[in-house]
Amino acid sequence: MPPPPAPAGEAKIVILKTVGGEIGAASALAPKVGPLGLSPKKVGEDIQKATLKFKGLKITVKLTVINRVATVEVVPTASANVIKALNEPERDRKKGPKNVKHSGSITMKQVYEIAREMRFKSMAKEFSGTVKEILGTAQSVGCKIDGKAPHDVIDAINNGELDVPEK
Repeated sequence: MPPPPAPAGEAKIVILKTVGGEIGAASALAPKVGPLGLSPKKVGEDIQKATLKFKGLKITVKLTVINRVATVEVVPTASANVIKALNEPERDRKKGPKNVKHSGSITMKQVYEIAREMRFKSMAKEFSGTVKEILGTAQSVGCKIDGKAPHDVIDAINNGELDVPEK
């Protein structure tokens, strides 16, 4: 016997990782959204429409379900934003190589924009700490900042050679 439906107007939140621009497997979505009275196929199509900007990237999606209506919201992640800032051509995940290193370069201005967007998730007290978090993500992704290694930029911030704006 299925559980009783949630009271009217109560919001249920489901967070899941998916590949942007692709319809997730209904069999993977069913255990998460089925008990809430939603069709996994329809939810998968909604997720696909909402994630077209991040085509081919692994991203986090937040589903808010109220009265059996799901609204899809993309939760920004530092790695997805850094890879998106590189403006690399879309690649087919099924045919292309695995574990691709992103060897491009982004500007410090783009790092500041990503840090402003990610500030709400950051554990840093100051904005410069959030910028360092984004630089660390850029290092793990494999890209450069204005042609320099991200760790060199972090060292310049720590030594006071590079000023970071307040916000």
